[in-house]
Amino acid sequence: MTAPDSGSLPAAPLPQASASPAAAAATPAPSSGELRGDEVILVRDLHKQFGDVRAVDGIDFEVHRGEIFGLLGPNGAGKTTTIEMLEGLQAPGSGQLRVLGLDPVHDATRLKARIGVQLQTAALYPQLTVIEVLRLFGSFFPPGHALPPEQLIAALELDEKRDARSKALSGGQRQRLSVALALVNDPELVFLDEPTTGLDPAARRSLWDLILDLKRRGKSILMTTHYMEEAEILCDRLAIMDHGRVLDMGTVGELVGRRFHERAVRFDTIEALEHGRLGAFPGVRRVAEEDGETVLYTRDVPGTIGALLDATEALGTDPANLMVRRATLEDVFLALTGRALRD
Repeated sequence: MTAPDSGSLPAAPLPQASASPAAAAATPAPSSGELRGDEVILVRDLHKQFGDVRAVDGIDFEVHRGEIFGLLGPNGAGKTTTIEMLEGLQAPGSGQLRVLGLDPVHDATRLKARIGVQLQTAALYPQLTVIEVLRLFGSFFPPGHALPPEQLIAALELDEKRDARSKALSGGQRQRLSVALALVNDPELVFLDEPTTGLDPAARRSLWDLILDLKRRGKSILMTTHYMEEAEILCDRLAIMDHGRVLDMGTVGELVGRRFHERAVRFDTIEALEHGRLGAFPGVRRVAEEDGETVLYTRDVPGTIGALLDATEALGTDPANLMVRRATLEDVFLALTGRALRD
């Protein structure tokens, strides 16, 4: 499914959030920790420990109204624990949390009426049909505070599965239903925890279209992901997490620009070419290894490749899978942690 243009709307569009047009078109915020006054989430020095494991170890970030903010990191980085504390599903060990100006622990009832939550693993009542599940969840809210199930079905493109039992849905359809359930109460803020995990590429891109459409309608979104491409396409800003800590935060451009002014020359690792020799090639500023590949970060691509070809020719071989590209989030994560983040 191709991404719709900004004017493309579902057959039964979701209502606009109550944010102002300026908020709905929020520009990426600075990553300095300065407050703008439109924060929907505020996190300061947040900690959570399970036994000897520091799942969340003193993190700080804020999410502004109308933006998609991502927590990017591998499994076990602390992303889900963080999002569950913000949703009020877990109590923090220590630190300050504010979600829509409320304390998730002490104001849980008031908060749940204003947020939508898509869990990483959701129980969808396998014997109920799509329409029945939506009606059930809508019944949890006071009359007039839930969107009509038919409107959600149309907006989430589940029309053909309206009367299908949830156990009969495909992975992508189950994820769409899970997102629909998060939108039942027309929330101001939506939490999406690894929303596309396990989906095939077509289903994943279809769900990306949906998430971007939610932003166009003024929703604020906090999502977790371990997919680099997903973070680059969807997130206005993101925090890179590992071992319970935020390693860096900002827009994709800011994260890449702080560390890289070079291009990356990649090729399958050749054991006979040691790092010291590669680092002496023209323009090379840094050498890295990544899953059987050697990456040379260089400011002189022609000079680097020329020296590489000369060196491999002397060895009687060629650099297999040679390619040149700009630095990406993958390079940022590698620079921060010393290892690659793979899907």
